[in-house]
Amino acid sequence: MGLTLIKALTASGSPAVITFVDGTSDVVFDNTYNEYQFYFVNIHPGTDNKIFQFQVNAVGDTGFNTSPITSTTFRAYHDEADSTATLAYRPDMDEANDANYQDLSEWGSTEDDASISGVLTIYDPSSTTYVKHFIAETNDNYDGTSLGNYHVAGYINDTTAIDEINFMMDSGDIQSGTIYMYGVS
Repeated sequence: MGLTLIKALTASGSPAVITFVDGTSDVVFDNTYNEYQFYFVNIHPGTDNKIFQFQVNAVGDTGFNTSPITSTTFRAYHDEADSTATLAYRPDMDEANDANYQDLSEWGSTEDDASISGVLTIYDPSSTTYVKHFIAETNDNYDGTSLGNYHVAGYINDTTAIDEINFMMDSGDIQSGTIYMYGVS
């Protein structure tokens, strides 16, 4: 497997959304690769207790509200004091064939020693025959005292090619952090 860096976008200040759009600013999100990976590094929200999310847009659609997602999520959690440790299915983070943004982690914190990092893989986004499968794994360090490890998998129930992807917090801004987009060969 080889990774080809396509684009890196860095939040600095108050961008509410980080967006990759095929054909703009040297972004390739088409049939050049059958698999695309997005690495999030030290994503830091502007306000506490925010959820990091993504949604896609299909070719010809406007707005990130037309491609339904079906997904499942589980989380491993452990706190620094060793008083709580869990592994649990998280139905509250699942999507059931709706066009909402998909949660990738929760509890984003503004603490200096807290951030969200991980990877999202989307398979064959340019297919006009099949739905688009995805998997994600993220880690968040909440207020410097606990770790959440999230596993999300599902599919985008749209047979139109996908050419845009948004990353954002459920409210507020992404204060800092970088998202790297790679093509996988």
